[in-house]
Amino acid sequence: MTLIALPLANLTLWLTPLWILSLGTTLGLVVLAALFGLLWLVKRSAAEAAWASIRESVLMPVLWIAVGLAALLVLAFPQMPTDDVLDSLRRLPSMGERTYSITLDPRSEDTPLEVSLRADEVIAYTIRSDQDIRVAAAPESAYTAPAAVVAGGEEYAWTTKSKRVRGLAGEVEAIFLTNDGDAPANVEVTFVTEAQVPEVRGVPIAAAALVGLVLVYLLIRWLATDASTIAAATAKEAVSQPLFLLLTVLGGVALLAYIYLPYNTFGEDVKMLKDSGLSTIMVLAIIFAVWTASVSVADEIEGKTALTLLSKPIRRRDFVFGKYLGIVWAVLLMYVMLGLILLACVSYKVVYDARETSNPTPDWQLCYEEMISTAPGLVLAFLETSVLAAISVAISTRLPMLPNLLICGAVYVLGHLTPLVVRSSIGQNEFVQFFGKFLSVVLPMLDHLNIQAAIAGGQPVPLTYLAWATLYSLLYIAIAMLVALILFEDRDLA
Repeated sequence: MTLIALPLANLTLWLTPLWILSLGTTLGLVVLAALFGLLWLVKRSAAEAAWASIRESVLMPVLWIAVGLAALLVLAFPQMPTDDVLDSLRRLPSMGERTYSITLDPRSEDTPLEVSLRADEVIAYTIRSDQDIRVAAAPESAYTAPAAVVAGGEEYAWTTKSKRVRGLAGEVEAIFLTNDGDAPANVEVTFVTEAQVPEVRGVPIAAAALVGLVLVYLLIRWLATDASTIAAATAKEAVSQPLFLLLTVLGGVALLAYIYLPYNTFGEDVKMLKDSGLSTIMVLAIIFAVWTASVSVADEIEGKTALTLLSKPIRRRDFVFGKYLGIVWAVLLMYVMLGLILLACVSYKVVYDARETSNPTPDWQLCYEEMISTAPGLVLAFLETSVLAAISVAISTRLPMLPNLLICGAVYVLGHLTPLVVRSSIGQNEFVQFFGKFLSVVLPMLDHLNIQAAIAGGQPVPLTYLAWATLYSLLYIAIAMLVALILFEDRDLA
């Protein structure tokens, strides 16, 4: 099938999720600008130093990418659902669960319970009372048009999937309760609200990610000045290498080609694109990280460059830690560039597949759902690459490139296969079981960081899983760095 250009309406569909993402990054840029301005007013020298350190780092390309997304925000503004998105973003802090309680007098009618919500934002509500009551959206309608009739001691529940009538409309400032009984009624009403455009929840996350990335970089720069200086030089050198450009271009071309490949999966092509894209980015990033570790650490040791550097007042631990940080910053830039391409491809693929299979044109919300479900996979893939980069740096302190590549390749394979072998029928053998458990203790459990199949299938990844995976990766990276320092401490550089 030849490449067919999609009409402008479909362009708007798959571009809207990227536009919402650009809204988040633009908000992040505004926050960073405000923080920089505040720092400039408080201490100008610190602001100049912070800007100089950012300008010399790989964060500068990341900020330029964010500026590009801000340009997309402005250019596509007239074609996007701006009013609904901005209104939902403004009301986002008030969304969630709120509970109201009140005690009704016996034989009372139309007692107001003050609330503040929009009916179309209510996705569920429950009413509990120890007496029979009637709930109305307006006074004097408890018997003619009640929103709910609640039996004492029973819970009345409504959700968007319920067959019951919502009973609320427009701006709701109060609901009116009627107690038909001869005893006081203790009533508890719980509303669960969600923004009309729930996708705007990704806006503050994108903004926080950009701001957090810059602040973490500056914090490391402040806490470990010597290591950060080496890291900045290492990252700059790694990005300027032809391999970085080659792998990035190769990855981008592959991701674009995945859109048009016939997977023959009977409507599951989007899942295949996500799985193939995540795997491609991770493999390319791992190759780049291992190669950079060998060139930056092993070759400098063999070429006596490290000896010249360490003859200055720089400690060996700063050298090792700085080299690792520089590799991670360069890998992060690759993930940002290829990750954005993958997100755009996933959003486009939803509309493209509907056109190719003659299915109804999907809405932009489906494009956003498929696109945003890919983001956790990028985070986990980056964590896996960071772990292997730490192992590669430790190996590079003693061995050259070829053994480094072979060992890291073996770690990658065993880190994914060991849990499967132990759980399989082969693992019932005592020796295999012992050896598998030994490897699972010594080697990183990379299989826990590789859940592309679940992500491709649309399974949500809980934030707690990402948090535990991040903690595990940081602990293993710390251990690998400790091993690297031990191996490098008594290494004869002369």
